[in-house]
Amino acid sequence: MSKVAREIFGHLPDGAVIELIKLFGDNGFEVRLITFGAALQSIFVPDRSGRLADIILGRDNLEGYLAVRRFLGATIGRYANRIANGTFELNGARFQLPTNDGANALHGGLAGFDRQRWAVIGIGERPEPFVTLSYVSADGEEGYPGRLQTEITYRISGGMELSLEFAAMTDRPTIVNLTNHSFFNLCGVESASGILDHRLVIAADAYLPVTASGIPLASAPRDVEGTPFDFRGSHRVGARLGGPDEQVAIRSGYDHNFCLRAGAPDQPEFAARLEDPSSGRALELWTNQPGVQFYSGQFLDGSVIGKFGRAHHRFDALCLEPQNYPDAPNRPDFPSARLDPGQRYRHVSRYRFFAG
Repeated sequence: MSKVAREIFGHLPDGAVIELIKLFGDNGFEVRLITFGAALQSIFVPDRSGRLADIILGRDNLEGYLAVRRFLGATIGRYANRIANGTFELNGARFQLPTNDGANALHGGLAGFDRQRWAVIGIGERPEPFVTLSYVSADGEEGYPGRLQTEITYRISGGMELSLEFAAMTDRPTIVNLTNHSFFNLCGVESASGILDHRLVIAADAYLPVTASGIPLASAPRDVEGTPFDFRGSHRVGARLGGPDEQVAIRSGYDHNFCLRAGAPDQPEFAARLEDPSSGRALELWTNQPGVQFYSGQFLDGSVIGKFGRAHHRFDALCLEPQNYPDAPNRPDFPSARLDPGQRYRHVSRYRFFAG
């Protein structure tokens, strides 16, 4: 049986074809992605009894993705997360980005990488099922300097392991921070169960407290000890949402960057583990990025109808987004997001799924 398949998912208004690519692993494990936004559209994972379920939010057709921008499974760039006031300085020059999240720039601007058509430049089954997508961002696109050549490879790197490898090169000094924005529900998105009973571990001793608009405070990072942000041991996602913590209240839940203990290693290190006790499905995230944004899905408002005809409601799914820190271009105390000509941006994240 072939481990890779491709078909037409839809057409853009200009007639351009958007493809759906399927990658197959073991035990029914299957990954589907589309070339619009280089987005993960579905991931099918067995439970402890071998029953398959799709565990990420998405849309059934291209029209759904085009109609409403929700970043479902999408590749985010040029800069994931927020940049304060949409502005940063590089080599003495000030750059102004479109502000699309109040006063701040979010997830690449008005038409970030999640709204672009990516090209398939490589696909195959050996040594493992993979597809490589490419997008060239022009100098000045969404206000960012430099022509940025970007590639992402989705690969089934184990029986039930999905590897994402991002790469980028520029012809002019710029900033880069790429991630995947999948919304996970290990019960299966077709079920009526949310993620509040999922159990979560994050390998972080500190997190970034934020303003009401999501920009890290000047005092960040902050120790997780004694706070609802201490996920060094396994905790129910919903266990501490109703407490008096100011940071939980200010974002109506979790929407914060966790500073990973491993920092930014050359090879991926353990970052987080998510488990659904009811189904036995579990996910481990390994990454070479310095942070992971944990978003508990509190702003899902029921206005979007996803796959299986289900509306996406509050706490129906959560995100674990490996990335650099938010607003790093304006914070010399944070890991640098700068990319210069001759350098190669490299982000590797692995999603290991289990059923037990």
